Amino acid sequence: MPEAGIAVTLQSRMYETKAWGVVNQPDFINMCVEVGTRLTPDELLEALQGIEAQAGRHRSYKWGPREIDLDIIFCGELVINGERLKIPHPYAHLRRFVLEPLAEIAPDFLHPLLGESIERLLHRDVNPPLLLIG
Repeated sequence: MPEAGIAVTLQSRMYETKAWGVVNQPDFINMCVEVGTRLTPDELLEALQGIEAQAGRHRSYKWGPREIDLDIIFCGELVINGERLKIPHPYAHLRRFVLEPLAEIAPDFLHPLLGESIERLLHRDVNPPLLLIG
């Protein structure tokens, strides 16, 4: 992704999880990556949506099936509460499918609003462990 001004610096393994939100759909494959970029958060969102479009994503309905879904979970300690972009991601701390792969690459990162580490948020969760792929 260097052509988009984004360089992956760390990545988690892939996890298979049951669908979230709308559950009557195929399982999800989830992972987290850390990236380096000089893009602003809004520019990064535009770049990620461009990557999704190139990968064939079709937006049908909220939490519906999708070919790919790239989200900005955190951007350091930055907090944004806009209509198009919310950082930290408003559901990140509630979703094991985000927390488990994120804990692989950033266990000590502190959620800027909750002040708790990813590892601590993960272990607060009562959901069963995820199925590791590969």
